[in-house]
Amino acid sequence: MQPSLRDSWWLGGVEIPTRVVLAPMAGVSVQAFRRQGRRYGAGLVCSEMVSCAGIEHRNERTLGYLRVGADEHPLAIQIFGSEPGTMAEAARMVEAAGADIVDMNFGCPVRKVTKTGAGAHLLEEPELACRITEAVASAVAVPVTVKMRRGVVDGSRACLAIGPRLVEAGAAALTLHPRSATQMYTGFADHSLTAELVELVDVPVIASGDVTSHAKAETVLAATGAAAVMVGRGAQGNPWAIRDIVLGEGAAPSREEVAAELIVFIRETVRELGERRASGFLKKFYGWYLGHGRFPKPFKNEIVQLHATEEVIERLFAAAPGAAAIVERLEAELPDPEDEILLDRMPISIYGGG
Repeated sequence: MQPSLRDSWWLGGVEIPTRVVLAPMAGVSVQAFRRQGRRYGAGLVCSEMVSCAGIEHRNERTLGYLRVGADEHPLAIQIFGSEPGTMAEAARMVEAAGADIVDMNFGCPVRKVTKTGAGAHLLEEPELACRITEAVASAVAVPVTVKMRRGVVDGSRACLAIGPRLVEAGAAALTLHPRSATQMYTGFADHSLTAELVELVDVPVIASGDVTSHAKAETVLAATGAAAVMVGRGAQGNPWAIRDIVLGEGAAPSREEVAAELIVFIRETVRELGERRASGFLKKFYGWYLGHGRFPKPFKNEIVQLHATEEVIERLFAAAPGAAAIVERLEAELPDPEDEILLDRMPISIYGGG
């Protein structure tokens, strides 16, 4: 019998409460995004990928990504790099920061990542990929997972050759996005490969790519035998999509709900990144939230032109006065920021000296 998307499952020793995983997305998966995803039913949320070199060199911006709130668990923190020792040290640090799972990115197709020997490039270096996996799995007590693509070039089946070897090296689960690195996000995800990978390994496989609805998620689970599905771009500015995929409840949010979620998202992002960084970072989110016919296009265009986040919030309250009560409720449910673990506030000893 096929499991329900609402059912829990186990990844190593970590229980995941639903079979929907919120994808790690660069420039998107800040803490506010992850918290929102958990509220709407994502069983596991993931940080955006964090450079192990940035961790090693104590880069302030990189360490700023490693903040863990009480309401995020279970949480995977994703790291990327190409040197086993450095990746192992980074894994120890994100485990200390509170990660329930250490995820490794062997799939990013972006040139600035692959040219360093990381991301999807590792699919062409299976020996190195296995050494990294073994080093990281030996360094931490939490489960270690790998996210990968089918391969670098169109038609590649590299994932099927390397997947079992990564499990043998210590991976507790694999996520497969069955597009090639060359494809980026064009074309379609070939989940027949996902089904083949499930047959080859004895650990959970998470199916990523083109999961945009409850029906699609159920079809992918049934066709592949995967343990869970991963949702990415469809959840950008649209947490209601996660609820729909988990529960099959596709009711469109009211204008007040949209404004309230965006206001809380803005405030939490400013708290996390600071006004200067947040004001630029948030502009893409304004388009995502206010699109889908939720607000008139001229209003969306006006919001994107504003610079100060307080101005944006004022305009949202003016456009949807009923959002105020929803914002008050949502903010009352947030945990105390003082309970967060911030890696850059940790004792020096956790860094292994120095």
